[in-house]
Amino acid sequence: MSYVPLASAAGRVHVCAHRGHSIGAPENTLPALVEAAKRGATVAEIDVVLTADDEVVLLHDEILDRTTSGKGRAAALTLAEIRALDAGAWFSPAFAGTRVPTLAEALAEARRHGMGLLVEIKERQRAARMIERLAAVLTAERAAGDVLVISFDHVSLVEMRRRLPEARTELITHARHVDIRAVAERAGAASVAIEADMFHPDDGRALHDAGVAVRVTLPRPDRIAARLAYGLDIEGPIREALGHGLIDVLAGDDTDHIAGLVTAYGRLG
Repeated sequence: MSYVPLASAAGRVHVCAHRGHSIGAPENTLPALVEAAKRGATVAEIDVVLTADDEVVLLHDEILDRTTSGKGRAAALTLAEIRALDAGAWFSPAFAGTRVPTLAEALAEARRHGMGLLVEIKERQRAARMIERLAAVLTAERAAGDVLVISFDHVSLVEMRRRLPEARTELITHARHVDIRAVAERAGAASVAIEADMFHPDDGRALHDAGVAVRVTLPRPDRIAARLAYGLDIEGPIREALGHGLIDVLAGDDTDHIAGLVTAYGRLG
């Protein structure tokens, strides 16, 4: 399996499950990936941090409190200690006993379901060590073609490609850049991620002209509806952009909703 982010090259607009199907299963767990695949996801975005013994595990936060039964920093516990925690009961009793997976396990699960992975670096304190370990895991698992390594820290992504030249990267942005194409090209990125309320069609065209994919993330449907009730239509422009082939990957917590939009409006650029 190889993940091809550009819709024109992949032959489809990708459905991306944000932290897996995180509206229906505990985020960044294997059940969340399985649920995403069942609902039509072709790629899932996951987050990674390091344990005390330098293992790469799926967690959005560097602090364990929110999504596990543990407390404190993930970096203070070994993999064995983190594996002893419950990473599902916080979400629902039905998921009690769910464990924090390693990146290698997530790669294997994604492969079983034919999904790519977007691996976001959330490790802040030891970013350089994380890059070393990511390169090692992707090499050992022969998975460089299955993933994009993504981050808000664009400098780290340049370093990732220096350490592992076959790695592909995605820049995450929360602002409009004067020349987004130049930003992507200077970083050697394969894709750029843009929040829905910051996406502009001109940026989509500029990136496509450079052969760079465009990923847009939508909020959950209830949050979209809450804004629409006050006249703020965040989804309408994204439906239009999908129809014009300006979005390659549409992401969100609710995989069913994202898949429905891609089926109804997605066009190849």
